[in-house]
Amino acid sequence: MALVVVLLIMAFGFRIIDVDGKSMEPTLINTDKVVITDLFYTPHNGDIVIISHAEEYQKPLVKRVIATAGQELRLDYDNNAVYVDGKKLDEPYIQGTTVHGDVPESELNGIVPEGKVFVMGDNRGISLDSRYRQIGFIDESYIIGKAQLDIIPHAYDANGGVKLDLSKIRYVYN
Repeated sequence: MALVVVLLIMAFGFRIIDVDGKSMEPTLINTDKVVITDLFYTPHNGDIVIISHAEEYQKPLVKRVIATAGQELRLDYDNNAVYVDGKKLDEPYIQGTTVHGDVPESELNGIVPEGKVFVMGDNRGISLDSRYRQIGFIDESYIIGKAQLDIIPHAYDANGGVKLDLSKIRYVYN
């Protein structure tokens, strides 16, 4: 039965991806499994996307789109704020303080290049994302889909271990 469900999901342009790491906490927990869709997908601000490019990254990345091509981006590290097109983003989902990456603000702040997106993890203190040269602005063609549904969610137990928590099955919203 499980195989039939997986085949149906794949037949309609959906795939299942493992969340690997803590960069998207608290939204997605390490080892969660999410259903992604890639049919006719165009990235939008706030979307949680899966990025894959074998030559660039060792494993698929799960990040949030902050700004898309042609938008003006400004990171305000002093106030832990992000501005897109002059408007401060309302980001109730973030965890931790936004730390500097190794890309100077002068290279990040400005217009997102054509065909690229700027992404960040929700756990801003530990996320390896567009603030770092290793990742940088992401080519849109590297985005393999948008997270739609957290089908195997996890939570932390009292001892800090990760446990399955099926009560948290949910759609993944912006």
